Amino acid sequence: MAKRLHLVFGGELVDPSKTEFKDVDAIDIIGMFPDYDSAHSAWKDAAQRTVDNAHMRYFIAHIHRLRDQENPASPTEELG
Repeated sequence: MAKRLHLVFGGELVDPSKTEFKDVDAIDIIGMFPDYDSAHSAWKDAAQRTVDNAHMRYFIAHIHRLRDQENPASPTEELG
């Protein structure tokens, strides 16, 4: 079974209702994970450590969904 990479990262936002980072040089890269469950666990740990800061947010990026925009996607890939 192929691994599907996920990136967990976060940082302080300008406004908690948006996703613009206050300082992109200070983004906290938690790491890359081979499956969603391990990424979610890392995301949860990071989010709980910063729960007192309303401007701090962590995200899971589905790296396996990125692809070369120059090459057309297959019909299956387009479905997600």
